[in-house]
Amino acid sequence: MAETTYGVGIGWRPEIAGFVEELPGLRFAEVVAESVHAHGELPPGLQVLLDRGVTVIPHGVRLSLGGAELVDADRVEHFAAVASRLGAPLVSEHIAFVRAGGIEAGHLLPLPRTREAVDAVVSNVRRVQSSLPVPIALEPIAALFDWPDDELTEAQFLTEILDRSGARLLLDVANVYANARNRGTDPLDLLDELPLERVAYVHVAGGAEHQGLYHDTHTDAVPQPVLDLVAELCARRRPPALMLERDGDYPPATVLAAELDAIAKASGFPAVT
Repeated sequence: MAETTYGVGIGWRPEIAGFVEELPGLRFAEVVAESVHAHGELPPGLQVLLDRGVTVIPHGVRLSLGGAELVDADRVEHFAAVASRLGAPLVSEHIAFVRAGGIEAGHLLPLPRTREAVDAVVSNVRRVQSSLPVPIALEPIAALFDWPDDELTEAQFLTEILDRSGARLLLDVANVYANARNRGTDPLDLLDELPLERVAYVHVAGGAEHQGLYHDTHTDAVPQPVLDLVAELCARRRPPALMLERDGDYPPATVLAAELDAIAKASGFPAVT
């Protein structure tokens, strides 16, 4: 993945499959891994992208890499099978947990930034990586709260996980913005402390404020501060690809195209529309 530059991409969703298929300059897309069957036919719109030579990355949401329990073997097997089906050069998942004590939360939940949590993530990532045909990239999530008594800063926490697991980084600039805004910190501080040479690709998404907190919604337009953060990131080290995430409340095609154009302008990549 590091050797190839893909430019601006988009998350493939059935609701916008027709729009995505028609993007003339598209070379990169992402699909939720759990939405793809390991066997049988792929969704027609997704197959169209593969036939066009578009690189499609499976993005997991249910492995629970940060959980105290071992990763579920069946979920890992499905994840690996989807990567093979798509011919993906890389897969991605979150630094989070989604279940504990056998209970599924249905949400990506943040980890305490402790060395014990680092150990748990690294152990699970190594188990998953041993079953995968390709490397994995890890995404830090947007968190509405932090656990008390953190032992590590966010940059230290992420860097230690990446160094010890050998994984790459899926950097979500919308998450960086959301966390900094909710914590009252400067998002540029994190960009300056992270190992940007490990970035495999980047998520860009919208959000909205609700009851004093900024929520990473994926249903709102990408705000200008997030686009500004894209520009700041690319000034430091431009990643191989940046990807627009939309998950519901899809706007008209012209509005989606304008969002992609804005990401291209901020990053310096050619437009895909």
